[in-house]
Amino acid sequence: MEFLKGVSKKEILELEELLTQAQEGDIVKVNGAVHAIRDMGNVAFVILRKKDGLLQCVFEEGVTNFELKNLKEASTVEVTGEIRKEERAAHGIELRMKEITVLSEPEEPLPLPISKWKLNTSLEAKLNMRPISLRNVRERAKFKIQEGLVRGFRDFLYEQGFTEIHTPKLGAKSAEGGANLFKLEYFHRPAILQQSPQLYKQMMVGVFDRVFETGPVFRAEKHNTKRHLNEYTSLDFEMGYIDSFEDIMAMETGFLQYTMQLLAKDYQKELDILGVTLPDVSGIPVVRFDRAKEMVAEKYDRRIRNPYDLETEEEHLIGQLFKEDYGADFVFVTHYPSKKRPFYAMDDPADERFTLSFDLLFRGLEITTGGQRIHSYPMLLEKIGKKGMTTEGLEQYLDTFKHGMPPHGGLGIGLERLTMQLLGEDNVRETTMFPRDLNRLEP
Repeated sequence: MEFLKGVSKKEILELEELLTQAQEGDIVKVNGAVHAIRDMGNVAFVILRKKDGLLQCVFEEGVTNFELKNLKEASTVEVTGEIRKEERAAHGIELRMKEITVLSEPEEPLPLPISKWKLNTSLEAKLNMRPISLRNVRERAKFKIQEGLVRGFRDFLYEQGFTEIHTPKLGAKSAEGGANLFKLEYFHRPAILQQSPQLYKQMMVGVFDRVFETGPVFRAEKHNTKRHLNEYTSLDFEMGYIDSFEDIMAMETGFLQYTMQLLAKDYQKELDILGVTLPDVSGIPVVRFDRAKEMVAEKYDRRIRNPYDLETEEEHLIGQLFKEDYGADFVFVTHYPSKKRPFYAMDDPADERFTLSFDLLFRGLEITTGGQRIHSYPMLLEKIGKKGMTTEGLEQYLDTFKHGMPPHGGLGIGLERLTMQLLGEDNVRETTMFPRDLNRLEP
């Protein structure tokens, strides 16, 4: 009987191993997808696409034991060859091919020119053929950077003593309330897709003190804009025993600082491919909601039309103002009106028209909403009553507070929006692997 002992070492080398372990003249084996073929006559350049970049291989008549005419773009292959230094090639090396084994071949030509530096096609075409368009080096780089954002979130919060949790996305009641819910039948009972893990992560503060989650959330909003999705990935955390909601903002600032350092260290290749300069997060300015509206009105001669919320144009102008006057890409806007915040938001004791809450704007777009929560059971009941709500469906959530909860607060970050702003894209679908919006349920 055979017993598996774990991951076995294979003779196939990855690109990083070629760069760090292989020497000029070594005979090595690599595999990958044929990204492009450039036939120069007796010599051809075959570009292999690996998970971490492109490798230039050289086909030579009489040296390579294969017929070039039998090699197709998008084939997956295994290649044996000799390592050679070549300054003009990516990574400064190339592989002089001796043998090629075809592992699979495409049934038809590629529908998109993925070997081009930029995909000169519409966003709709890219999304319709997403598994193919993401084979393009620049398109793929967006999601490597997005990986870095999630990795930074996880790693930083682990370092800060947080516990990762996973909460259900099917529920009987929404954390946020309102009508923008995806409703479905759950074994002959009404159910909804969760807009947020809010209620669950608050309950888990009573268990672990500090918790976080990365997962999908669902909003049945009939928006068809460049900044809205009906399913997106939310980076959430909740922390107990806080002194004020400023502890939450400080934690997010720490996450951003940690993550920008991580991106500079481990994702510089992708940043260079996309021409991204990382923002300065050494310090993030903080401004009250009402003061931010006044500043924008004064500087840009703009009338305040909605005293209870920020309009899209106002968010943009706040970002512009803080960039022009303070050199800041991020700005925390605090003390949002109670009228526009959910029932669990803690009101400001100094002025109950406002809450101890905030949004984080990044280059004029809201990417985070957070704040301090009500941890007193009687106060929660009072706030629910003021909101004209009932406790139906909230019984288990409220029972948690009957049995004692520490002062706590937290936030949710929209991953796709954060990625969009970091990369300078103008449509959130560009940084969503498989977008779900008003018109799209496939692929």
